[in-house]
Amino acid sequence: MATGPRYNVAFRRRREGRTNYYARRKLLTGEKLRAVVRRSNRNVNIQFEEFRMEGDRSVVTATSKELAKYGWNQSCSNIPAAYLTGYLAGKKALKAGINSAILDIGMQNPKSGGVLFATVAGMCDAGLVIPHGDNVLPERSRLNGAHINENIAAMVMEAIEKVEAE
Repeated sequence: MATGPRYNVAFRRRREGRTNYYARRKLLTGEKLRAVVRRSNRNVNIQFEEFRMEGDRSVVTATSKELAKYGWNQSCSNIPAAYLTGYLAGKKALKAGINSAILDIGMQNPKSGGVLFATVAGMCDAGLVIPHGDNVLPERSRLNGAHINENIAAMVMEAIEKVEAE
């Protein structure tokens, strides 16, 4: 590692590959709510956050763990679960008075038709306005889970009806 008076050590979060400060600054200067989508091996989390100088403030939060309340007993990290989590987050955001947001996926690798964009499809179907390209969203059959099992498509529709009834 270089040393000396001219060497500047990068911020810890940048060194760890957790934060792209250039992209974060561009998002924050837009002064719009951010739809922060984070994915792990087991869950999908969505938060609507607003920027504050003392720290970001979460306005609405939805996680795929909440889907069990709506009859979902399948994996919480696949495309249908991500779609349902996005739909749930979108409905919660509309109740909180949020009509639009900007997608923030952080340092995650975006893949067309993947889990991250399934959440965007769910939020848009719920009624939110989130800028995106149409070619990145998964096909409707994948959102409904028809590529996994025919029974999952029925479970997805049942969960959407339960979210609507709430």
